[in-house]
Amino acid sequence: MTNLKKISIDGIEVEVDGAMTIIQAAEVAGVEIPRFCYHERLTIAGNCRMCLVEVVGGPPKPAASCAMQVRDLRPGPNGEAPVVKTNSPMVKKAREGVMEFLLINHPLDCPICDQGGECDLQDQAMAYGVDFSRYREPKRASEDLNLGPLVATTMTRCISCTRCVRFTSEVAGITQMGQTGRGEDAEITSYLNMTLDSNLQGNIIDLCPVGALTSKPYAFTARPWELSKTESIDVMDALGSNIRIDTKGREVMRIIPRNHDGVNEEWISDKTRFIWDGLRRQRLDTPYIRENGRLRKAGWGEALAAAAAVMKGGKVTAIVGDLAPVEAVFSLKQMVEGLGGKIECRTDGAKLPAGNRSAYVGNAAIEDIDSAKTIILIGTNPRDEAPVLNARIRKAWSAGADVTLIGAPVDLTYDYAHAGNDRAALVKATSEAAATANAVVIVGQGAINEADGEAVLSQAMKLAEVMGAKLLVLHTAASRVGAMDVGAVTDGGMSAAMDGAQVVYNLGADEVEIAPGPFVIYQGSHGDRGAHRADLILPGAAYTEENGLFVNTEGRPQLAMRAGFAPGEAKENWAILRALSAELGAALPWDSLAALRRALVEAHPHLGRVDQLADNGWTRIPLRDPATASFRLPIKDFYLTNPIARASQVMAEMSALAKSRSETPLAAE
Repeated sequence: MTNLKKISIDGIEVEVDGAMTIIQAAEVAGVEIPRFCYHERLTIAGNCRMCLVEVVGGPPKPAASCAMQVRDLRPGPNGEAPVVKTNSPMVKKAREGVMEFLLINHPLDCPICDQGGECDLQDQAMAYGVDFSRYREPKRASEDLNLGPLVATTMTRCISCTRCVRFTSEVAGITQMGQTGRGEDAEITSYLNMTLDSNLQGNIIDLCPVGALTSKPYAFTARPWELSKTESIDVMDALGSNIRIDTKGREVMRIIPRNHDGVNEEWISDKTRFIWDGLRRQRLDTPYIRENGRLRKAGWGEALAAAAAVMKGGKVTAIVGDLAPVEAVFSLKQMVEGLGGKIECRTDGAKLPAGNRSAYVGNAAIEDIDSAKTIILIGTNPRDEAPVLNARIRKAWSAGADVTLIGAPVDLTYDYAHAGNDRAALVKATSEAAATANAVVIVGQGAINEADGEAVLSQAMKLAEVMGAKLLVLHTAASRVGAMDVGAVTDGGMSAAMDGAQVVYNLGADEVEIAPGPFVIYQGSHGDRGAHRADLILPGAAYTEENGLFVNTEGRPQLAMRAGFAPGEAKENWAILRALSAELGAALPWDSLAALRRALVEAHPHLGRVDQLADNGWTRIPLRDPATASFRLPIKDFYLTNPIARASQVMAEMSALAKSRSETPLAAE
């Protein structure tokens, strides 16, 4: 039996699922209905009444289109499709009345409000507002909340749409926000004046339809119409969230999410959103050469000549950092292997098998989590490693999925069965597993970056095979999958690559310690750990300053686009490597990014299929018994995982707040 129902909206007849609400059916018909409280990814509140419509043959009053389902509409006298009008005189009068009520207490803050120019209330007041007020009573005032260093509040502007409350409780999984009081005394507040404890809290800034919740770091710095907008990809974690970078001149002013149902829906993590101040600080903007223990500035010609002289005479090893685009890794591999050197991207010691994409990526899509009935997490804390992915797992849990964690017990914002901390628990789960419909196994880097990592991965693949589950390897480094795809690996991993190295070419690897001995050439964007160890520094562009390809944790190639230019003398990463190869007398065979990409796609065709998932097949690695140790988590501090984050004042503040929160004893203690 079909659930499809016909409905006529403003004379446009469409056939939709009967469970759809009128506002959803209107979107199918291409008719826009104004709304404040309704959001397609949150539960229905039905409390702003801006989406009122007229149901012909229904009650003699307007109906809230967000809360009325199509199947509840009465057909016409001869069985015709129900008729809904969204622009009749009744509807217009009702919406104007609602707008008048909303504006009774709303302050006239528009000239100084950060939401000005992209405010839903402003836009809809243009259509349904009036240029005078019939009310002479004083406006209501509310006390502002302290939600922490990220979200600024001006609660006098709040229209009680409750989007922020629903997001924090349903998607982010925290319970610190709510609404108290009734009538004029109703207000959004936080429990005991607590700050928000979530890695996703910045999303309430986008959700707020008025200026009640705005970005604290961005406050009073720019207007929306002054900004140049660039669609790009995030590299703070390996999820590859789709973002929009807004720049004013050369400066990145803010980063906001773009919708991509297959990756991040329309959410981004707080690190992604507020990292931009780290793009301005501690930047490398000119080449440096170390002389007598001190770094001195040098020109590009001198620096490249010095690098070439050292590389020609020694055994070269290249290591790849977490934020490097595929083009730079591919160029570096061609150049270093041309010198007889080695290259390695698994700087954290992850035992990812080269050449077997089903083992280092898996065969699951991120979207498979939505329909999963069983989710098994192995050696991972997705709340820190990929907060947006964690929200997706929470959504599956809310829909009835069973979640099991094998690894260190952590607060994931949802209930799970804890099967144990160590490898023995994984072996036991594998031996007891049975076929299960719609199951996903997610393996974290903490499970596979120790000596027995390949044995752990083999057990996880066996578990997925027995259950008939999809496998997803959850990476923490944005560049890792792309680097594995182009073969930036050495048999034996980091220890084999570094063995006997006389020259280390460090492409932005700041999470690795290089022992004294080899000459280190560092190419990167920030004066972080890698630059401190370097004997020669070549300043490169950050991810917002060059076009680059990144492959996310599910193996989806995506393009990060340049939003601005690198500071000072810093150059694009692929261009530095091309210039250095010419200095070495073995010029790489491309002079432009387009030519480089042609060579890249010719060597690895799946990287040319941007935003598409390749079929990784399934090749299980031989089953081996792992050691007996407990699983350790790879991320100690969510806010300080890379050089851009460590240069950011906002991230430093959030890190200190998270630390003090974890150390504060509760009253009962």
